[in-house]
Order: sequence, then C-alpha cells, then structure tokens
Amino acid sequence: MSTMTVVVTRNVSPRMRGFLASTMVELAPGVYSAPRQSPAVRDRIWHVLQEWFVLERDASVVLLWEEPTMPGGQAVRTLGVPPVDLCEVDGLLLARRRMDPEAAAAGWLKACRGIR
Repeated sequence: MSTMTVVVTRNVSPRMRGFLASTMVELAPGVYSAPRQSPAVRDRIWHVLQEWFVLERDASVVLLWEEPTMPGGQAVRTLGVPPVDLCEVDGLLLARRRMDPEAAAAGWLKACRGIR
C-alpha cells in the first residue's frame, strides 16, 4: 500500500539532494515529499541514503511515513541525529531520543551539583 512519505535533511551534499529531488518533490530546501510511495520504493531510497551518508559531514536525514501499527500512526528513521522513538503516553504522542551515555552522565553530575 502506498503512503505519504516525507524526508527532511540538514547540511547534505548536492549529490544527496539531487537524488532525493529525482525521487520526491522538494517542497522547501531540504524538505521532500511523495504523496503515494510504496514501501519497496521507500526502502530502496533509504538504502541509498544509508550508503551515501557515510560520506556526509555534519548532516542529518529524517524519514517519516504513515504506519498505522506504530504510535501516532507514523514511523521514523534517522541518520546523523540521535535515534527517535515515537511513543504514546495517555493519548499524547511523544518523541523519545536516546542519549549518549557520557552526555547523560554529565547532565546528571551537573544536576546533582546544583542540589547541594
């Protein structure tokens, strides 16, 4: 079944922008949309993005699509930013980001110092 697919990019190379523009409509700089994209096409696009992303510097890519079985009815894949999990809490859709353990520990230490 074809569904709406959206890709949002930041600081990607012209090669990646050109590829995305050849497969989707660029609605604004770095924002691409395909109103009816099959899962097979979406997976092929994601595979190319993953392969090319190793050559990117300080870039990020977020892929969103309708997925009725997921919280909020959408699924998310990310490159270059902390992974995001969507979860539903009491009917409210939340984006949960996994923190780097070192950053989390530093945050706790800083917070604990302020408690004294």
